[in-house]
Amino acid sequence: MDREAASDASIALKGADAHYALDERRRAALAEVDNATFSWFHVKVCLSLQTIHFAGVGFFTDAYDIFAINIAATMIGYVYGHQTPGKTAKLNTNQDLGVKVATPVGTLVGQLLFGWLADVLGRKRMYGVELMIIIVGTFAQALSAGNHAVSIVGVLVVWRFLASGDYPLSATISSEFASTRIRGRMMTAVFAAQGWGNFAAVLVSFIVTVAYKNKILADPDVNHLNHVDYMWRIVIGLGCVPGVVALYFRLTIPETPRFTMDIERNIVQASDDINGVLTTGRFTHDPDAVVQRADAPSRLMGRLHRLLWQMAERQNPFGDCLFVIAFYGLGLNSSIILQAIGFGTPLSSGTRGVYDNLHNVTIGNLILSVAGLIPGYWVSFLFIDSWGRKPIQLLGFTMLTLLFIIMGTYPLTASTAGKNAFVFLYCLTNFFQNFGPNTTTFVIPGEIFPTRYRSTGHGISAASGKLGAIVAQVGFSRMVNIGGTNKFVPHILEILAFFMLTGIFSTLLLPETKQQSLEELSNENQEGFVRGPTTQIEVKDGIVVGRRV
Repeated sequence: MDREAASDASIALKGADAHYALDERRRAALAEVDNATFSWFHVKVCLSLQTIHFAGVGFFTDAYDIFAINIAATMIGYVYGHQTPGKTAKLNTNQDLGVKVATPVGTLVGQLLFGWLADVLGRKRMYGVELMIIIVGTFAQALSAGNHAVSIVGVLVVWRFLASGDYPLSATISSEFASTRIRGRMMTAVFAAQGWGNFAAVLVSFIVTVAYKNKILADPDVNHLNHVDYMWRIVIGLGCVPGVVALYFRLTIPETPRFTMDIERNIVQASDDINGVLTTGRFTHDPDAVVQRADAPSRLMGRLHRLLWQMAERQNPFGDCLFVIAFYGLGLNSSIILQAIGFGTPLSSGTRGVYDNLHNVTIGNLILSVAGLIPGYWVSFLFIDSWGRKPIQLLGFTMLTLLFIIMGTYPLTASTAGKNAFVFLYCLTNFFQNFGPNTTTFVIPGEIFPTRYRSTGHGISAASGKLGAIVAQVGFSRMVNIGGTNKFVPHILEILAFFMLTGIFSTLLLPETKQQSLEELSNENQEGFVRGPTTQIEVKDGIVVGRRV
């Protein structure tokens, strides 16, 4: 049916016939999305040739910025940190904590705000705005400078706070476009960009370190490492490049059909959009078309308490918070942990020692990323729609509990073999974080909420995770040096084991969401969801020329 015929048909709908026709059309359109066979459109979604890939770019940029600071903080410390006679400079505990915890704090606020705005104003409208903020915040960090009133660390903290995260919109958009059979894989493919962002941050750090080797060694002494100042700015600043590339596509993507149908309540437009996606992969929009709003449940803030109850009952953000304590506690401090076990500790001193330390830390982080983080995402991709979300999360928490107990209990750093064994176990923890709760706690909240509250619900869930990240970073920074520099690391790992154990029990409370449509998971009756048409607005050349009831 072409758009003109669809508009004429919508005008003719009245009374009980209108109610039945619109309700049937809505359910038929949703079924068309849910039951769509795997097509070139889905390939383009997953392989980044079309709209949803640019959901993944936001994750790539966000992850790059978050994990680049892991190595950049060491570089910043060499240039602007406290200097002890005979030793290289480094950031003090509060400075290191500030630059690492600023992003989780800003992301927590951003997830709540943008999650809510996306349900009010639309996914499309907020999608580009969110990425622009990330780009500006990332680039501004590379230009940061201090003065007598504000130190450079203070400036970095402000800009890292403003570079908020990308979780709610990426999860919502990918879930609302996906068919039921492959929804888990599509969402996981988007989320896996986080692993590539982590890898890119470490790889760029390694390349920059090697490129500046001769310049570092040529610096006059260890207290005047001028060239390291260039290095950390390049590492952080390059994080905005993929975001700039993707910005045009984010600003020009269409609205999701489910938002158009259930929040804008324009069923005719949404059904046409769905037909266009599954046939040509393109959307069309006629500004002069007659708009008919369906009489369907609206998004009322008075129902927010039901959303929060549903979250507590079916998504369990407590488990998300517990897991993220481990994920960010390790992810933001892997360089400290590698140094604590003596992995790759430089034998030299002076400027040569600075280069060797940066070189060894980047190599260690590359190993952790390639051997653990990235494979974990893609093994989840293979099994998430067959095994289900709940078994994968349960397996992840169980394995992490055992691994943290082993790593925290036995003195694996006593010999070279012990150090290598520790790194191997560390890689396994990265693997089971992603073939486990890191992936599932992204997927599940993107599925279980009604369309009218989906982005808000995911934003609250993601924010609870970032609360865990804040707790992890503050706790790590305060405890790591108890008894001496990095001496408390084994006990931190034991504490993380306890958190993972509680995550096992919280997972048992979760529902399984595989192979169910988003409408089934919303717990809302879809029969009679649309009660009939409301006001019809006729628009000509962008001007309202008539209304009908």
